[in-house]
Amino acid sequence: MINTIEALAILKRGSEEILLEAELIKRLQGNKPLRVKAGFDPTAPDLHLGHTVLINKLRQFQDLGHEVIFLIGDFTGMIGDPTGKNTTRPPLSRDEIIDNARTYEQQIYKILDPQKTIVMFNSSWMGEMSAADLISLAAKHTVARMLERDDFHKRYTSNQSIAIHEFLYPLVQGYDSVALKADVELGGTDQKFNLLVGRQLQEIYGQPPQVVITMPLLEGLDGIQKMSKSLNNYVGINEPPGEMFGKLMSISDELMWRYYDLLSFRSLKEINELKAKVEMGANPRDIKMELAEEIVTRFHSVTAAKSAREDFINRFRHGGIPEDIENSELVSPTPSLGITNILKLSGLTSSASEARRMIQQGAVRVNNERVENIDMELPAGASCVYLIQVGKRKFKRVALVNDGK
Repeated sequence: MINTIEALAILKRGSEEILLEAELIKRLQGNKPLRVKAGFDPTAPDLHLGHTVLINKLRQFQDLGHEVIFLIGDFTGMIGDPTGKNTTRPPLSRDEIIDNARTYEQQIYKILDPQKTIVMFNSSWMGEMSAADLISLAAKHTVARMLERDDFHKRYTSNQSIAIHEFLYPLVQGYDSVALKADVELGGTDQKFNLLVGRQLQEIYGQPPQVVITMPLLEGLDGIQKMSKSLNNYVGINEPPGEMFGKLMSISDELMWRYYDLLSFRSLKEINELKAKVEMGANPRDIKMELAEEIVTRFHSVTAAKSAREDFINRFRHGGIPEDIENSELVSPTPSLGITNILKLSGLTSSASEARRMIQQGAVRVNNERVENIDMELPAGASCVYLIQVGKRKFKRVALVNDGK
């Protein structure tokens, strides 16, 4: 049986903050498994590596013998989490929530032990709550306290609207901890206010307040913003092995170490040895391949990971440009066509707005020259063929012809 000191060391690794650590130690020294809760609003159909930072911590609690509750926020998802938002978040429909929740249930078992995981939906208790019950819950928190939350405070002081239902979100998330009698709740650093509301409400309802563990937010592939499907900077855990491997190879050498710290199951000693290798002259690309192979193995298989690695090497052995570039032909009604339209029409970006964003980030090249001007026009004609690159992995050879009108 692992002792408390060893258990605490495992749980502290990668955690941002534990509130309060003394309370966690006391509970770990008890003779009963802890009820560990983490909530996920099914606002998108797939989980990505950013989610797994927290889910991996849940797995550690499972391995230590504790009871893990994976809470799907089908009720809170219809409110829309205002955390980090400068405008009211549009709520999802009930049908969208249910569809997304199904995929969450399927995907979490890539990490969690299905025999030791309790999946619950917060509509189980919130859906039964009457209007009078909700008013009673709302009476247990003040507007002044709510405005202490950073994003609410910023919106209030800058005269941006805050809808009344947004104030309900932290209360409902907090009440989830009351309903579940949680001993520990995990969440991202941006969820700290909501997690502490859970502690407060548990005390009001006569329960011991939960220990709060916050986890760092994983930066997306751009290395700047939080990993998010809406920002297209994510790696989905259900993506094909080759796609997953290639995306991970596209991160910067600096960001690679952040991913090692938050995603790798290697020991700190092993990671430090890899850092020492790079300092001694090892190619960071090779170390990055080890990370990509580890993660693809976790969500697919050893065979799939090795195949993805070999495919990546074969495709990018010539200066980073793949051998099998897809060809595309676009017909322009004018003698030239704007680069944003070309990127969209060729499928290299999903929209003109994404095309503009990628150009502004310096991620677009035409014939190996970086595009600086979002208004750039490319001539169309019989012999006008362009090698276009978006990011490190998207390539197309585009023939731009003029229809002669």
